[in-house]
Amino acid sequence: MALIDFSIIKEFLSGGDAGKDKEELFKEMLLLVLARATRADANVESIEVEHVQKAMKEMTGDDFSKADILTAASSEIFESQSLERTLANASRKLDEGHRISILDCLESLIRADGLIRDPELDFFNQVATSLQATPSEIAGLRVSTS
Repeated sequence: MALIDFSIIKEFLSGGDAGKDKEELFKEMLLLVLARATRADANVESIEVEHVQKAMKEMTGDDFSKADILTAASSEIFESQSLERTLANASRKLDEGHRISILDCLESLIRADGLIRDPELDFFNQVATSLQATPSEIAGLRVSTS
């Protein structure tokens, strides 16, 4: 797959109705969060990039190359609005399942290299706060339906 062009997020940042395609918004937000997380500690490791590739394939069905992920990690898409502010606004368009999936994938990515560093924890906290995640969502607790 070619590198995602972040058209839904760009539309969202310009005040458009990015909510018309929640799955595409979710895919773009997931890629950006995970790609940015790989450089949260200024030490992008290949295992982290591979983890992002695997998560994106599992969650969206799309394949992303290492170059795609590294490009997304350095994207200048947030020149006009920070990632945190964009996530906070997007949290209103994403459903609970999308927010939980982003946090679950991020938590798994942070653990991927076996070392958890302060900048990674700070990044997770910023994302969780921006997504307006509840403590139960962060802990992975969900209501049982049976």
